[in-house]
Amino acid sequence: MHMLISLAKSTSLTACLTVILSAFSCSSQKTTEAAKPATSTTLLPTSLDNVGTTPDPDPPAIDAGRAMKYVKEVVAFGPRPIGSVSHKKLEDYIVAQLKGDAVEDDAFTADTPEGKFPVRNLIAKYPGTRDGIIVIAGHYDTNYPLRNIAYVGANDGGSSTAILLELANQLRGKKREGYSVWLVWTDGEEAVKEWSDTDSLYGTRHLAAKWEKDGTLKKIKAFLLADMIGDADLNIDQDQNSTPWLENVVLQAATRLGYQSHFFARQIAVDDDHLPFMQRGVPCADLIDLDYGYGNVFHHTVQDTIDKLSPKSLEIVGGVILETVRLIEKM
Repeated sequence: MHMLISLAKSTSLTACLTVILSAFSCSSQKTTEAAKPATSTTLLPTSLDNVGTTPDPDPPAIDAGRAMKYVKEVVAFGPRPIGSVSHKKLEDYIVAQLKGDAVEDDAFTADTPEGKFPVRNLIAKYPGTRDGIIVIAGHYDTNYPLRNIAYVGANDGGSSTAILLELANQLRGKKREGYSVWLVWTDGEEAVKEWSDTDSLYGTRHLAAKWEKDGTLKKIKAFLLADMIGDADLNIDQDQNSTPWLENVVLQAATRLGYQSHFFARQIAVDDDHLPFMQRGVPCADLIDLDYGYGNVFHHTVQDTIDKLSPKSLEIVGGVILETVRLIEKM
């Protein structure tokens, strides 16, 4: 069924169940606003006519087992909200996995409703021969309000952290004939108290402003975001707060790989880590499955555990991201 819905930010399972019983969809995640139009100044041509229909002779080869292993290792740190010891351990873990790569960070102190917290975006850079950058991002923090319960965020935080680590394996040590690819593990995505424009997306709001100031933003050809992409029942939503032409490229990539049945059956407007870049004119696509369990009942609950995830889902999303990069470079 195709429908346009607006999903409200809440951490109340009771509220979600109430909405479900009222026959509406409810979420503890990320959006109440209407879709924002793409106003990019760096739009790429939308035609893929020159790509043809012949499949890539060397298609993306995501190692699903290895990606799932990363999720398990991330989850083993327990809850990972900003400011926690386990969060710092995860930072160190990510950096250790990227040993030998060109890694930078964007570290700062965020002012939040609960006080000041250290926030650290991690950036791994894989240079290409063409002038331009494709950013692939995903957050690694877990929900702060749930810090005192057994909330491990296997899907929401764990899956995005893991798929970026696997993408690093695919990019590492290979000469890129296309654009440079930067992997960004974003921090402080989750609200500290209650989701709002000022209490959320701490990492990407800071990073987008920084890159706007130093000129990096003008070089970004596309910003691809992965969030909640490990659900065994994978259904990536069509985000109306993303750039339409780039969403179309994502769908074409999925179709070329035979994964189109997992994409865009539903339209929603998602507030997520791509918004600070969308608002500055960068073409963005948010790959997110915001229906985690029937009526989204697993989201932001202790039920967000590893048993709800599938290696195949990680393989699908990782492969589609890499194929999207390839298609962008053919445009």
